[in-house]
Amino acid sequence: MKSPPGDATVTVEPARTGRPRVTSRAELERIGFELFARQGFDDTTVDDIAAAAGIGRRTFFRYFSSKNDLVWGDFEEHLLRLRELLAATSTDAPLVDALREAVVEFNSFDPVEVPWHRQRMELILRVPTLQADSTLRYASWRAVVMEFVAARTGLPPTDMVPRLAGYALLAAAMAAYEHWLSEPGTELSCLLGRTIEQVGAGLGTVQTAPPPPRDAAC
Repeated sequence: MKSPPGDATVTVEPARTGRPRVTSRAELERIGFELFARQGFDDTTVDDIAAAAGIGRRTFFRYFSSKNDLVWGDFEEHLLRLRELLAATSTDAPLVDALREAVVEFNSFDPVEVPWHRQRMELILRVPTLQADSTLRYASWRAVVMEFVAARTGLPPTDMVPRLAGYALLAAAMAAYEHWLSEPGTELSCLLGRTIEQVGAGLGTVQTAPPPPRDAAC
């Protein structure tokens, strides 16, 4: 859930307040998060964000499909980066070590970005109106992990083991994030490493080739 890189800016006519109408995805996110902190997520509208940015609704929707979408940032780009990090892990590394390395790196941030990312995760994990949207995003995140585990083990992505790995890694990440949010002095990377190590005791037994057939009653 990395912060998206700043993209090309779009300049239109000056706002009535005299503020230049210059914006980007990153700038709209910044303005949106400022309003969420001041007014609350549910009480902030797309019109509020657009007005604060000095743009119209149509311009807002060029960048984000909804207010929820703004909270998540460029999620598809984030998933692409997770795939790239998993693909870059050594094929000689144990499965759990590869997963831990990629997930910890995926959630590493420049210290300047940490307060901003903390606010993002506070919204994602604690605002009820975002939970339904979160479920869909988490399913996409799990799918990336499942595909990687399937490729490493020789199992189909729909096998129980890749499914288990996807859910277990997501649970480990969520546990680490919730602890990080409740304990501001903790280090996110350390927490992620610890939670993944905990689930690794079970995933560490996964073979790197398809296991022998099990009894149908299992």
